[in-house]
Amino acid sequence: MATFGTPPARRPSERVRRRRLFAGIAGAVVLLAVIGGSVAAIGFARAGAHDQETDAAPTATGSATPTPTPTPTPLTPEEQLLASTTDPAACAVSFMGDGIADAPMLQTQGALYAGLPIPSRDGLVFAGWYATPSDAAAFAIPGRVNGSEPVVCTDQRVTLHGAWMSPDQNAAENARIPILMYHQFTADPGGESGWLRGNYAYIGDFDAHMNHIATTGFYLPTWDELSAFIDGRLFLPNHSVIVTDDDADQTWFDLAAPVVSTYKVLTTSFMITAYRQDPPPNPYVLRRSHTHDMHRAGANGDGLITNLSVPEIVADMEASYGVLGAKEIMAYPFGHYNDTAKEGLRQAGWEMARTIEPGYVTIGTDKLALPTVRINYGMGLDALINLIG
Repeated sequence: MATFGTPPARRPSERVRRRRLFAGIAGAVVLLAVIGGSVAAIGFARAGAHDQETDAAPTATGSATPTPTPTPTPLTPEEQLLASTTDPAACAVSFMGDGIADAPMLQTQGALYAGLPIPSRDGLVFAGWYATPSDAAAFAIPGRVNGSEPVVCTDQRVTLHGAWMSPDQNAAENARIPILMYHQFTADPGGESGWLRGNYAYIGDFDAHMNHIATTGFYLPTWDELSAFIDGRLFLPNHSVIVTDDDADQTWFDLAAPVVSTYKVLTTSFMITAYRQDPPPNPYVLRRSHTHDMHRAGANGDGLITNLSVPEIVADMEASYGVLGAKEIMAYPFGHYNDTAKEGLRQAGWEMARTIEPGYVTIGTDKLALPTVRINYGMGLDALINLIG
C-alpha cells in the first residue's frame, strides 16, 4: 500500500556532479589566476620601479658637474732650489733689501759662504750683507756676513739683508786695508838661525795675532770684495784685515794652520803648485797661486816671471790654475814683477796680484800691484796692533 509523506532525496545524476566539479575547478583556476596576476603585477611594478631607478642613476650622474682637479700651489724660488737637490745640507739663501733683486742661491750648511753677489745701484755703494735688517741699517760689523763665515740655516733657509751708503759716506771711511804677509813658522821662541831668520814667525806670536783678529771685531774681506772695494763699489770698514801666507811651507801646515782653525780666521795660502799641491788643511784656508814654476831666479837675477814672455807666463799660470781651480789673486815670487808680468796675468785671467811693497789697499789701488804688511820674526801682538789697530 502506498505511503504518503516526504519523498526521499534524489541523488544528483552523474552529469550534474561532473558539472559541479568542473565549475569548482574552473573557479579555483580563475581565483589562482587572479591571485597570480596580482602577484605578478606587484612584481612587475617593483621591477619597473627598480628599472626606473636604475635608468635614472646614469642620468643623474651624467648631469652632475665633475669635481675639478686642484691646481698645485706654485713653488717659491727657494722651494724650487731645494727641490732640485737631494743634499740634506743644502740651504736656500735669499736676499732682501731696498733695490735688491738678486735671485736666491744654494749654499751648503757648515761650509763657508761662496760667491755671494755684490749688487750695483746707480749713485750708491753696496755696504754688504747682514744677518738682520737692524744690522744692515747700522752697518754692524759683527752682523755682516761674507765668505769668511759658515752657512747657518733654519729649515734649510736663511735670508741675508743688503745695505747701501752714499759714495761720500764710503769715501769718508777712508779705509786702508792691510794684507798681512807671513812666511814660515817656528815653535822656538828664540827663532831660527840663518839668512831666512826674519821669515820665521814665532807660532806663539801668530797665535796672539789670530786671537786678536778673531776677538776684537775685525772684518775679513774676501778677494772679490777687495776688488769691488778698490773699484769704489763696495764699502769696507777700516777695521778690516786680510791674512796671507807665502810658499805653503811645511811649517804652515804643521804649526800655523791649526791656529787658523782654532780661531776661524779666513786666510790665503799662496802655493807654488809645481812643488806642492796639498788640499786645504781646513775650511778657513784658501789656496791661491804663487805661480806654478816661476818661483826661482831668472837670467837677470830677479824672479823668473820678469824674464819670460807673455805667452810663457800665461802657460805657467794656466798650469797653476789647473791645480788650484781659482784665479782672483796671485802673489809675485820674491815680489818681483814688471809690465810684461802684469800683462801675462791679465791675459791668463787674473784680476789681482800681491807684491811685497809695504802699504795698505785703498780705493783706486792698482789691482796688479797690491801692497802688503810684512810680518817678521819678533813682531809680537803690540807690533801687530801698531800696524792694523
